[in-house]
Amino acid sequence: MKLLFLAVFLYLTASHVSASDPSPLQDFCVADNYSKVFVNGKVCKDPKLATANDFFFAGLDKPGNTSNPVGSKVTPVNVMQIAGLNTLGISLARIDFAPGGQNPPHTHPRATEILTVLEGTLYVGFVTSNPENRLISKILNKGDVFVFPVGLIHFQQNVGYSNAVAIAALSSQNPGVITIANAVFGANPPISDVVLAKAFQIDKQLVDKLQASFWMDNN
Repeated sequence: MKLLFLAVFLYLTASHVSASDPSPLQDFCVADNYSKVFVNGKVCKDPKLATANDFFFAGLDKPGNTSNPVGSKVTPVNVMQIAGLNTLGISLARIDFAPGGQNPPHTHPRATEILTVLEGTLYVGFVTSNPENRLISKILNKGDVFVFPVGLIHFQQNVGYSNAVAIAALSSQNPGVITIANAVFGANPPISDVVLAKAFQIDKQLVDKLQASFWMDNN
């Protein structure tokens, strides 16, 4: 029984550790974006070559262009923008919303998100996993904070009469994003309309119409 308990404890500990980005084993690991080596993350460049610019990003004070069909713009600041974030397990994004604008239902496969509203009023929510599929939602105003658990489908919509701005912090250097409508109806090559018609219990003509629509990326 003691051995069994120890095995279960070690398994749970390992599961917890692997549920987020790996911990760094040095002060920093600035990403070498020119390396041809493919690893789970990014290769480090020589730390002696690191400069302040490797840990710096400018321009998050500038509004994103929301002149698009969904009326929102996400400005990410992850390892692709700040090479020094490599192995540090954190990133953020600015999200701008026109009146009525929406950050459509999506997931971050590798990160929990915590959102702070800087301006405006947002209706936000996430859906729990099967079988409950319970919607947990709230209206947020300036200064309010809301958390979206890792991997769950979530959204934000501006329900005010003026522009809205939020900052999202994410628990991964590269959280990833899967926009549900884009992934399902905008896949390349397309998912079979027979498959989607059965999955959504709709006719094939509607699936064909949805697949022919323009599915934009607001990131």
